[in-house]
Amino acid sequence: MGLRSKFKKYKLHKNLPIETYVPSNKVKPEMMLEVVTAWAGLELIIEDILKRFNIGRDSCIEFGVEFGYSSVVFSNYFKKVTGVDIFMGDEHTDHKGDHYEKTKASLSQYTNIELYKSDYKDWIKKDNTQYDFSHVDIVHNYKETYECGLWAAQHSKCTIFHDTESFPEVRRAVIDIAKAAGKNVYNYPYHNGLGIIV
Repeated sequence: MGLRSKFKKYKLHKNLPIETYVPSNKVKPEMMLEVVTAWAGLELIIEDILKRFNIGRDSCIEFGVEFGYSSVVFSNYFKKVTGVDIFMGDEHTDHKGDHYEKTKASLSQYTNIELYKSDYKDWIKKDNTQYDFSHVDIVHNYKETYECGLWAAQHSKCTIFHDTESFPEVRRAVIDIAKAAGKNVYNYPYHNGLGIIV
């Protein structure tokens, strides 16, 4: 990491401070999906988060499935994982174009994962379910992250957000969501960052 990059990170942390999450144990899930992903490494702390905050293991909803790496990680811990994505990529992803069928096929062996091709905006209008756990990894803009994330925080005991280190707007939204929801917020500063609201 260069000096300029270190300064930007320092400035981000100073301006938008979040208590650092320090896992007491790292565990690799039994089932994993072999795919290139910016999420790699975060799978090691999911069990720790679930145990520390006493999160139930029935249901998980994920906004932003992409190719299913994190969905498979969650499938190790929850009876049912609901994955919601437009499966088209966005302005911050390298892959563009419809990959729903490809992702669906590669996740077909994980019978507790259900995928839905939907925009989060349409989904949150119709879903009043309470989940044990939620994950938000959509377009990394403030407005979308806040809107989707606030719904997730209100509909689950624990919500995690990827890219709190890579995108200041995601970090800012996570802090604001925690305040609005009256919950605690933590940040795991590795693998592009993982915000945790509980």
